[in-house]
Amino acid sequence: MRRIRVGSRGSPLALRQAEIVCHELERRHPDIQTGVRVIRTSGDQPRPEPQFAGLSVKRMFVKEIEDALLQEEIDLAIHSLKDLPSELPPGLCLAAIPQREDPRDALVSLLETRSPQEIPRNGRIGTSSLRRTVQLRLLRPDLEILPLRGNVGTRIRKMEEQRLDGIVLAAAGLKRLGLEDRIAFTFSQDQMLSAIGQGALAVECRCGDRQTRELLAAIDHPPTRICTDAERRFLERMGGGCQVPMGAHASLTSDGGEFQAILASPYRPISLRHHVHGPERELPQMALDAAESILSRGGGEILRELEERGPV
Repeated sequence: MRRIRVGSRGSPLALRQAEIVCHELERRHPDIQTGVRVIRTSGDQPRPEPQFAGLSVKRMFVKEIEDALLQEEIDLAIHSLKDLPSELPPGLCLAAIPQREDPRDALVSLLETRSPQEIPRNGRIGTSSLRRTVQLRLLRPDLEILPLRGNVGTRIRKMEEQRLDGIVLAAAGLKRLGLEDRIAFTFSQDQMLSAIGQGALAVECRCGDRQTRELLAAIDHPPTRICTDAERRFLERMGGGCQVPMGAHASLTSDGGEFQAILASPYRPISLRHHVHGPERELPQMALDAAESILSRGGGEILRELEERGPV
C-alpha cells in the first residue's frame, strides 16, 4: 500500500479540509493511505491586527508548505484556493480542485438577524477582511467595522466576549466545521461579492510527480476548475493580492456562464463593478474583460493609491 504524505496548516478548518480531501482520495484509490503533516506558515505567526497588511504579502499562508513540497518532504499540499497566489513556484502545479463548497460570505450573530438591513443601527461587526469591510460600508454606512483575527472558533469566541452584533465569515468554512447552525444569514453575491476562489480547495503537487498527479486527477471537479480558473485569471490581470478590497465570482448557468467582479476604495466611497453573462467557453475572456473594464474606469488609480498609502 502506498503512503501519501499530505501537507496542511494546523488550524481546525485546515485539518478538516485535509481530512475531506484525504477521505475522498482513499475512497477513489483503496490502495493508498494518507497521512497529514502539519506545517506552520508565516500567516500562522502571532502579529498585530492590521486592517490592511500590504500588497507584498502574497504567500504567507502557503510558502512553508510549498517549500516542503519542493524539498520532497511531502507528496501533496492542501490549501484554501483563495490563499493561493495566481502564480505558482516553478516545479509545482495545481493538480486538483475538488468540488466547491458554498462560496458566499455569512453573518454569524448573537441576534436574530436575517438580512443586512436587520443589523441594529450603528451595529458593531467584526472582520479582518478589507474586501468585506468596504462592501459592508457600501451596504450599511452606519456600521462600525472592527478588526477581528484568528481561526473560526477564535473569532466566534471574540464576538461573544466583546458582545459584537455579528462577524462575517466564509460560509464554506462554517459548513465544513459543522457550524452551519451559527449562520444568521448568508449574503447574496450582489450584497457581498466573495473572494477569488472562496469555497474551493487547492491540491498542489510537484509537476514531475506523474504518479501523484494521476491520483489527484480523480478528485478534480471540472466545473469548479472552469470557474475558479476564470477568477484567478481576473486576479492575475488585476495584479492585486488578498488584502486588496476586490472580489470576483464565476458560475455556470443553464445557458452558459456568469462573471461578477468588484474593486472598491477603502479611502473614498467608490466601487467599480462588472457583471456579465455569456457562453461557458468564454468565461476566461469574460474574466479578462472584467479586469480591463474595472482598470479603465478608475481601478488602476485605486490600486496605485493602495500601494502608495499603505495601511488604512
